[in-house]
Amino acid sequence: MAKNFASLAFTDAVKEMQEKMGSRKSYARMERETYIDGLTENEMDFISEQRSFYLATIGENGFPYIQHRGGPKGFVKVLDEKRIGFIDFKGNMQYISVGNIATNNNVALIMVDYPSRTRLKILAKAEIVELKDNPSLSDALDSGEYKYRSERMMVLHVEAYDWNCPQHITPRYTVEDIEAAFVPQRAYITKLEAEVKELKQKLNTK
Repeated sequence: MAKNFASLAFTDAVKEMQEKMGSRKSYARMERETYIDGLTENEMDFISEQRSFYLATIGENGFPYIQHRGGPKGFVKVLDEKRIGFIDFKGNMQYISVGNIATNNNVALIMVDYPSRTRLKILAKAEIVELKDNPSLSDALDSGEYKYRSERMMVLHVEAYDWNCPQHITPRYTVEDIEAAFVPQRAYITKLEAEVKELKQKLNTK
């Protein structure tokens, strides 16, 4: 756990609850010993492989709002060690996340790799950028031939992050993951079928 994450996430009320439940001492030690300024290659590689994440924003009424954001693999781009960004595709046109960011740009992300049961939490400041206002950024965030309409760009200025433990994450697999897993079996079956066909031909010629 990074100290800079704890400095934002561990409010006085959180620390009081940790004290009550017996975990405060170990977390206090981690806070003193660890500080990470910016994303490392480990986080960058993980982010660049994701197909989706959950984005939390805060409304003017104080209620949090959590929304799923998705796209093709790698649609979230690492711009540098303190910035990630993505094209915001057209959805149901409620614009709750975008509206919330207009009045409070503090956001939280959770990215989960279900097959490996790995979870990354990110705290960031969100910046909305219109497509026409920054063509070079649009090129950098381009996801290729993705059929959905692009509406805007979001740049997230990373304030802190933390890796979660794998407890309670049920492994899940995409169709693409399953297809890849069956490639060797299909190749083996094709080989066996060819061998059977060859043996049958040999038997028929005798």
